[in-house]
Amino acid sequence: MKKALSLVLALIMCVGCCFAFTACGTDPTADGKYKIGIVQLVEHVALDAATEGFKQAVIDELGEDKVEFDFQNGQNDPNTCSTIANQFVSNNVDLIMANATPALQAAAAATGEIPILGTSVTEYGVALEIKDFNGTVGGNISGTSDLAPLDKQAEMITEWCPDAKAVGLLYCSKEANSQYQVDVVKANLESKGLTATLYPFTDSNDLAQICTTAADNCDVIYVPTDNTVAENTGIIDNICEPKKIPVIAGEEGICSGCGIATLSISYYDLGYTTGKMAVKILRDGADISTMPIEYAEKQTPKYNKQNCEALGITPLEGYEAIEAN
Repeated sequence: MKKALSLVLALIMCVGCCFAFTACGTDPTADGKYKIGIVQLVEHVALDAATEGFKQAVIDELGEDKVEFDFQNGQNDPNTCSTIANQFVSNNVDLIMANATPALQAAAAATGEIPILGTSVTEYGVALEIKDFNGTVGGNISGTSDLAPLDKQAEMITEWCPDAKAVGLLYCSKEANSQYQVDVVKANLESKGLTATLYPFTDSNDLAQICTTAADNCDVIYVPTDNTVAENTGIIDNICEPKKIPVIAGEEGICSGCGIATLSISYYDLGYTTGKMAVKILRDGADISTMPIEYAEKQTPKYNKQNCEALGITPLEGYEAIEAN
């Protein structure tokens, strides 16, 4: 009986220790630093801001001497993102921050154990092929979404271009969340009686050709939050401005490069929110499987002053001018 009682007590103590460990978060590595791998799909204004916000939040909470970031650029190539994510797993990082949808998909395929936080991901259910997505991914994944209300973006098209009849939806077909956005906006526009046509391109090599076709056949062009577009706004601007075709953009960085108006969020703030989530996981022991996706708290209507002047368009009331970088 004494031996049996001792065994039971030992088991209880063991279970208690396990719960205590779970509640205390992740211990830093031997050098006293948390190691965080950051895989960013490509470098452009929006994603760069999200990464900077993420890093700053972690530093503000943990201290610069308590964290080591391994930043890697995926060069807008999903295969490169996969290589980076697998390397992070081999290096046994404490957490992976995946910036943009293909980066998140690569990290999710690389590990089911290391915590993964996405940011600049529009719709997690689409990105991760989750049916009936309820706002919480579960498993080892959570993060933040850059989705601005798509119905309001569709309304902007009719508000800024009230005489437009044909709208071109220009996007990269390789980005699942771009497809999701244009599908929603297309349905919304068609419910208003407009003709909405999809103009998908595969990469920067055929962007100019597809954009030219869209500009020749449409009164206005809508581009969603799309990383390939964000990296190549100059191509779109050089085609659309001479043809006097206005562009409504899904985010501020794209709008500043080729658009006239957007419903903007702060990608820095979005990244900062993601960084605070990372601290909850690493230091405070939060269970990532129960953490719902978080969204930008504020969307700000903004316009591109230079492009409006070039097209002879008077900015609408309630819109802020995008500050020149």
